[in-house]
Amino acid sequence: MKTLAYLSACGLATALAAAPALGADKIRWKMQAAYGSNLPALGDTIPGVLEDLSEATDNRVIIKHFEPNKLVPTLNITDAVRTGKLEAGYTWIGYDQGKIPSSVLFSAVPFGMEPWEYMAWWYDGEGQELAEEIYHKNNVHPVLCGLTGPETGGWFNKEIKTLDDIDGLKIRYAGIGGRILQELGASVTVLPGGEIFQALEKGAIDASEFSLPTVDKQLGFYEVAKYNYFPGWHQPFAAFHLIINKEKWDAISDADKKLIDLTCQAGVTRNLARSEAFQGEAIEFLEDQGAQTRKLPEPILRELEEVTNQVLQNEADKDEDFARVLKSQKAFEEQYERWQDLGYLPRDF
Repeated sequence: MKTLAYLSACGLATALAAAPALGADKIRWKMQAAYGSNLPALGDTIPGVLEDLSEATDNRVIIKHFEPNKLVPTLNITDAVRTGKLEAGYTWIGYDQGKIPSSVLFSAVPFGMEPWEYMAWWYDGEGQELAEEIYHKNNVHPVLCGLTGPETGGWFNKEIKTLDDIDGLKIRYAGIGGRILQELGASVTVLPGGEIFQALEKGAIDASEFSLPTVDKQLGFYEVAKYNYFPGWHQPFAAFHLIINKEKWDAISDADKKLIDLTCQAGVTRNLARSEAFQGEAIEFLEDQGAQTRKLPEPILRELEEVTNQVLQNEADKDEDFARVLKSQKAFEEQYERWQDLGYLPRDF
C-alpha cells in the first residue's frame, strides 16, 4: 500500500514536470503566521512549505512569510485574510471560534481523533469538504498544511488532584478545552504564545496549555510553572491551515492550486513526523530543569470526558455547522474504531 508521503511525492513530481507549461502568471502574496518560525514543529513547517513552492515554480509563486504580529495581531489573521488585508495566513483556525463556532472542530477536539485519524477524515472523509464549504462563506479558502500529535495537558503552579482544584484558577486555554474548564469554574483567557511566559511569571494566570514539549521548552515555561500535566486530553491532535483569501484563490490556475495543495500535503507529513520525533528528549530536558511531570488520574479524565460531551452537544445545539461537522466526525470515529481495535496492539502491550 502506497503511503500518503509517496502519493504526495508522486503527485508533486507530476505537477513539477508540468510547471514550465503553466504560463507566466506570477503569484506574489503576503502571509503572516500565527507562530514564530523558531518554534519546532509549530512554526518551522510553513517556511519550508513556502520555500518548496518557490523552488518548484522557479520563483514564479512566492508567498512571503511574516512572523507573528508583524502585519496584524495573531488572533486577527482570519479576519485580515477575509477582508483582503492579507492574501494568506498560517494559523490554528480554532482561534476563529467566536465568529465561526465550528472552526474548533477542524483544529482540535477534546477526547477526539488522533492525528492520523484526523488526516484520514480530512482527506478521505468529509473534513476538507466541510471546512471549505464553511470557510468559503467567510471568503476564505482553507488548506490543511500542518498537523501534530497531542499537546501537553498544561503547565500549572499547583497540583491537580481533583476537578475541584480547577475551580477559581486563571487559565490560558484555547478552543473547546477552554469552554470545558470554564464549566468547571476556571477563569479562561486566550493569549498568543508570545504572551504566555510573562503572564505566568507575573501571576496574571495560574496555568496554561500551549503546545508540544519541544515548544514549551523553547518558550521556557519550566522557569515559571512547576507542574507539567499529561495527557493532552483537550488536543489529541492539532491541525494547522494555510488560509487564503477566496478571491485570490479563485483567480489562480488549477495547476497552481494543485501545487499548493500537494506542497501542503508534504508539509503535513513532515510536520507530523517532526512533532513525534523529539518529544521524549524534550520531556527529559524539562525534568532535568526541575519540571515535575504528572499524569492526570483516570477518574479526572473520565469526568473531563463527561463534561466534554455536554459542552460539544451544547455547542451543536446552538450552531448548525458545528452540529454537521461534529456528526461527521463522530460517524467517522465510529467506523474507524473497529479497525483501531482490531488492527493495533493495545497501548499497554
